[in-house]
Amino acid sequence: MLGNMMQYPLTLTHFLERAGHLFGDVELVSRKPDGSIHRTRYADFYRRARGLGAALQKAGVHRGDRVATLMWNGYRHLECYFAIPAIGAVLHTLNLRLHPDELAYIVNHAEDRVIIVEDVLLPLLESFRAQVKPERIIVARNSEEATTYEDYESFVESGGEIRYADLDENDACALCYTSGTTGKPKGVLYSHRALALHSMAMAQVDCFAISNADVVLPAMSMFHANAWGVPFAAVMVGSKIVFPGRMVDACSLLELIDKEGVTFSGAVPTVWLAVAQALEAEPKRWKTAGMRCVVAGSACPESLIRRLDAHSIRVMQAWGLTETSPIATLSYLRPDQKHLNADEQYRVRSRQGPAVPFVDMRTIGDEGEAAWDDQALGEVQVRGPWIASSYFRAEDQRDKWTDDGWFRTGDVGAIDEDGSMRIADRTKDLIKSGGEWISSVDLENAIVGHPDVAEAAVVAVPHPKWAERPLAVVVPRTGAKVSCEQLREYLLTHCAFAKWQLPDDFCFVSELPHTSTGKLLKTALRKQYAEWKWSAASSGQ
Repeated sequence: MLGNMMQYPLTLTHFLERAGHLFGDVELVSRKPDGSIHRTRYADFYRRARGLGAALQKAGVHRGDRVATLMWNGYRHLECYFAIPAIGAVLHTLNLRLHPDELAYIVNHAEDRVIIVEDVLLPLLESFRAQVKPERIIVARNSEEATTYEDYESFVESGGEIRYADLDENDACALCYTSGTTGKPKGVLYSHRALALHSMAMAQVDCFAISNADVVLPAMSMFHANAWGVPFAAVMVGSKIVFPGRMVDACSLLELIDKEGVTFSGAVPTVWLAVAQALEAEPKRWKTAGMRCVVAGSACPESLIRRLDAHSIRVMQAWGLTETSPIATLSYLRPDQKHLNADEQYRVRSRQGPAVPFVDMRTIGDEGEAAWDDQALGEVQVRGPWIASSYFRAEDQRDKWTDDGWFRTGDVGAIDEDGSMRIADRTKDLIKSGGEWISSVDLENAIVGHPDVAEAAVVAVPHPKWAERPLAVVVPRTGAKVSCEQLREYLLTHCAFAKWQLPDDFCFVSELPHTSTGKLLKTALRKQYAEWKWSAASSGQ
């Protein structure tokens, strides 16, 4: 027997209409590249997003077409977040931190028909422009400087009346590519239903609890993993949103937090580490009391949670991936855990936490599913309505999913008796620096390509600013001499790595440890270099 409920589609268009009709006077604040502040309202956002959608329709963008954005966090990027899905097209956010060759590959793989680019990022676009063939390039200008491309403001105003697509909730609405993993970046194609349900979960009390009463500052990147879904959830409930633009240094963020009354924010640990340092240096300069922040992208050290608590900033640690939309778990204290002493509470809060509603989680070890005893380790696997079921146009990647339909995250962890998960290791030796993945295997293969290198291994070493950074251990060819500077230049100019992906340092040794089968013994190297001291010049970017 079926229920008697309406078959009402879960789409982002509903969020757009709701924001326009219910929250018209709520502010949207954006910091421009020159540091000045731009203010608008949801009523303007509603009108302009509809105008952008209509203009794209006039330009011949059809259902399922990909429209790329190359933009910082700001009000115009938010317009793209909703205008493009509203006409049935697919929002494709380009990660501006990737190497130009990777960006070119992604644009071509996605077959982006239109690229909307912020003027300050035009040099990046031009660095790979000859390798891609979009039909139109539209520039969102922050100054009056002339450009040969179409102007975003004129384009929006030319739109007229939008015709919303007749959407099924399972239609594609957004596309993000993974970054830094072994091999080519892989696309994750989100549906309206997935992001609508993800947004509803983020608004519930035991998750982010984003509400109409909040002032939300998304310090995570709108160009990567949908800014953790925060823009969608904030628009759904009508939160005031404060966009930091490209200025995510601690003082700039704290100024916005103080002056705009921010109550909720999120970013990778390196951002919050800098915020903690700034607050400790000038504890009376900014007001932060009562703010809550989500830390994700890489594990948040317990010490950072304690430091932010000292300034009345409540830290929530989340875990997920591009493939999980991305929030899959969130650490929080349950009522029955609030009697624990302070140290025990911090231990709970420093875990990655239990799965959020609608996400199932398990760990699989050599003997099958691991017990929930916090001791048995296994690969973390998840499933749920906002978990990817495959990669976009990558049928050769089916091994990332189990035969019974779970996504294999590549992380190794343990789950305790309360269902709270902690990450213990990674299955493919990936390095996570400042919230971005770096592949040790890709770096090793590239370094060995240098004519003066016989063998190389790259391992993650703890870093005070970036959580961890790559250290390369290199065996030169017999009789050859090679320097750190030569290898860095080689990786930059010949191997298409971005600067932040390069090892911060190189150690030159006569031999590397191997297993009995000839494989590099990474465990021995990680142990050997665990206490490595980075030089003051090691910036990690």
